[in-house]
Amino acid sequence: MQNIFDKLQVKIEGWRNELVPLVKEHGEKKVADVTLSQVMGGMRGVTSLWCDTSNVPKEKGLIVRGYPINDIKDITPVQVFYLLLTGDLPTQEEFEDFAMQLRLRKFVPFYVWEVLKAMPKDSHPMTMLSMAILSMQRESSFAQHYAKGVPKSDYWKYTLEDALNIVAKLPAICAAIYRLRFDKGELIQPDPEMHLAADFVHMLGIENTENPEFLNLMKLFLVCHSDHEGGNVSGFTSAVVNSALSDLYYSLSAGFNGLAGPLHGLANQESLEWVLELMAKYDGAPTREDIEEYVEKTLSNGQVVPGYGHAVLRVVDPRFTAFYNFGSEKCPNDAVFRIVRELFDIVPKVLSKIEKIQNPWPNVDAVTGSLLYHYGIKEFSYYTVIFALSRSIGLSAQAVMNRALLLPITRPKSVTTEWIKDFVAKN
Repeated sequence: MQNIFDKLQVKIEGWRNELVPLVKEHGEKKVADVTLSQVMGGMRGVTSLWCDTSNVPKEKGLIVRGYPINDIKDITPVQVFYLLLTGDLPTQEEFEDFAMQLRLRKFVPFYVWEVLKAMPKDSHPMTMLSMAILSMQRESSFAQHYAKGVPKSDYWKYTLEDALNIVAKLPAICAAIYRLRFDKGELIQPDPEMHLAADFVHMLGIENTENPEFLNLMKLFLVCHSDHEGGNVSGFTSAVVNSALSDLYYSLSAGFNGLAGPLHGLANQESLEWVLELMAKYDGAPTREDIEEYVEKTLSNGQVVPGYGHAVLRVVDPRFTAFYNFGSEKCPNDAVFRIVRELFDIVPKVLSKIEKIQNPWPNVDAVTGSLLYHYGIKEFSYYTVIFALSRSIGLSAQAVMNRALLLPITRPKSVTTEWIKDFVAKN
């Protein structure tokens, strides 16, 4: 049996042999045209990044290494991490070896707890997470070996070391942030025998025997949010920083800082807050007519219905489907989830009447907040930390791939307003 390093050594040789001739022979071929609207509109839709870990076709939704997300939603976070790194689902032997690699690395340096405890009591949970990761940068295997002058072809090995170390330690760090920030009691140490998701739940202080379905929700959450191709804010930011050969501690912290933005990682809590406001307006039990009226009023005020629409997708987000089915089975009578179900029936019909709206369908954020709320995680500002725990898996795998394929520093060209005026005048 090959361990993860041996397996990737073989895989990377094949990937390099496949991609290098393609670029050499066809490197001058054009893959996209760019309009001025795209230049000034956040590069939306510009094909300019390489990412093999996942892709998001607008008519299908998330596909992880060739697997539609709903085909693999029941695998574990450890399995999806292995899949993202290698392109293969692990055999039982490979899974056990890989899981052991992570379990051996899960204990967090003591000084990280001192850093977190020294922060202001009202610090945002995402600020705490970013600081915790940065504080561990001194542990970076990549930084240490780069300083010694290792060959560029071996950069991936030490990026993988950092990836395994960070992903293994993040459950304890994320759980500690929850307990420290929201006064949940003493920190709970990792259990050497538990896998990633179970240990995270354990360290939050939620015992599986008391709330067994919460563990299943966390497994689903960590798998479904693990990766979403390379162009989203956290993915792109992390990759750009890592392309400068800043180690994974720097680049993951940067990516998470992007994830903390209201237009990226806060969407599920905004959707939940909107639903709770709707319920409060109608004394907790709005009728179907009340819900439709509230949707119409939201739109007439020039606002969006949180959780509906997507920058890429033109269908129901398959991740929404996975969580919606989970909620329909596990908590169909929950008051908040009932509203989510009603909205799924009402909102697309209303939005479809508006000509400029291309995607009236829900994305994953329309449902996940309601499920976290149902299982007792009611500290909204913590939701993005759970998202970050999941996304660390994909961002780390992308970094290993980028170093394995020897990608250069990311450096797109920018233009000035005067350049744009001159371009328009000439064309």
